[in-house]
Amino acid sequence: MKALFTAAGMASLDHFAIDELKIPGLVLMENAGRGIAEIAMRRLGDPHGKTVHIYCGPGNNGGDGYVVARHLLNNGANVRVFILAAEDKIKGDAKTNLDILTSLDLQPEFIAAMPRVDTPDLIVDAMLGTGVKGPLKGLYEKAADFINACDCPVLAVDIPTGVNADTGETPGPAVRATVTATMAAPKRGLLFSPGREFVGELEIVDISMPPAIIEKHHSDVWLTDEAHVKNILPRRPLDVHKNRVGVVHVVAGSIGFTGAAVLTSNAVLRSGAGLCYLAVPKSLNAVFESTLTEVITMPFEDNGTGCLCAEHAKPILDAGRSGDVIAVGPGLGQAPDTKKMLFELLAALDKPLVLDADGLNLCAGNSELLEHYRGDLVLTPHPGELARLTGLAISEITSRRIEVVREYAQLWDCCLVLKGGPSIIGLPGGTVLINSTGNAGMATAGSGDVLTGIIAGLMGQGLSAEQAAVAGVFVHGLAGDYAAADLGQMGMMAGDILNHTAKALDYLNREID
Repeated sequence: MKALFTAAGMASLDHFAIDELKIPGLVLMENAGRGIAEIAMRRLGDPHGKTVHIYCGPGNNGGDGYVVARHLLNNGANVRVFILAAEDKIKGDAKTNLDILTSLDLQPEFIAAMPRVDTPDLIVDAMLGTGVKGPLKGLYEKAADFINACDCPVLAVDIPTGVNADTGETPGPAVRATVTATMAAPKRGLLFSPGREFVGELEIVDISMPPAIIEKHHSDVWLTDEAHVKNILPRRPLDVHKNRVGVVHVVAGSIGFTGAAVLTSNAVLRSGAGLCYLAVPKSLNAVFESTLTEVITMPFEDNGTGCLCAEHAKPILDAGRSGDVIAVGPGLGQAPDTKKMLFELLAALDKPLVLDADGLNLCAGNSELLEHYRGDLVLTPHPGELARLTGLAISEITSRRIEVVREYAQLWDCCLVLKGGPSIIGLPGGTVLINSTGNAGMATAGSGDVLTGIIAGLMGQGLSAEQAAVAGVFVHGLAGDYAAADLGQMGMMAGDILNHTAKALDYLNREID
């Protein structure tokens, strides 16, 4: 996995490298500029004769731009450097690299207004770095609009100018990059909307910062990756049978919401679990029997109400004791008697539990039930459900995702999956992971029900709650990416994610082999 940094955290890392490791700032800037130039040349193909315009600010971001200009110039490109600051504002390592550039007869152009130029083959945005907050003003605002209006690829240095490095907020105009070359490690704001929509492809430039130092200085926020998920996915022994690869009980469904239960229970099996039992209201059992061919239904008499009720708690508990994990909530409904049933289950259960949807909504105002749950617990709310559980405003949750997820994962001693773009996983010990798979097409009814089933299925196969949450979210997103590749994002449905889950798992398992 990759460590994620705030702007302040990255600045601290830079200072440590310079002051403690004795790596000169000029070396770090040279490594950064050379790495960015390599990305630029890959985008250009043969750089000879190609035109590149580089827009630089007064700080080290601009200094990186001067190094990029030198390497592109040395490789035959036609380079123009536009500086959006007075010459006396350029100091330190940036000034040294500017002086080197001018000694090579490339005369930078100090501008007070956007130039009248032909469209180049590539624009490099080296204006403002990760330390800038608030909306762009003056010439920088005009430059962002100007660059976005140019019909050519844009390479952003470290972060697109105008994007907040910590939150991804864009309080004003921001450069819309084709590719962003970020130094040493990703910055958090590159992963969160709206900023992520300005990043384009994200590439990490090695500036010779020791990996052990990067890990030592980060703040327990990580970006998930394939390698980590491959290593934790369950492996099947050769003498396996269905009772040994996960027996999962799902408690879900009510009148009008049978589809949620169908998606969840099928996802349990698609994730590799051997058996799935589905507790349902008896009056709806014919619907489930006609839809589910591999799932075993357990109908409970509901007198035609179409929902599970308090008297079903004990038989559900008795049945669940033979299983490995229980998933509760998708399409469960919010009838008062269903709430009583859920509270009895939470008070008596000590099995690994995945709680989602109405299972979460019914706990609103009673979150102490989550604090006192006796088994491993995974919660999978979207921002609205988490708002109801915590009493926080949705706006506060979405603007402080990492902090909120960390706080409540620790408070409830659970794995807390906040669904969204991207999904975030908070672990009980305070670590937060940002998922790296998935796409906007997954914003469709039932997508979360599929995720619940995948996580429960993986837990049933022996993964811990933490492992199942991390791997389940990654697999779910990868299945969504496969579905989008086959069908496009606009018309995707939850069933498409479900149907591509096996393909995602097969890819990850084949890569292990």
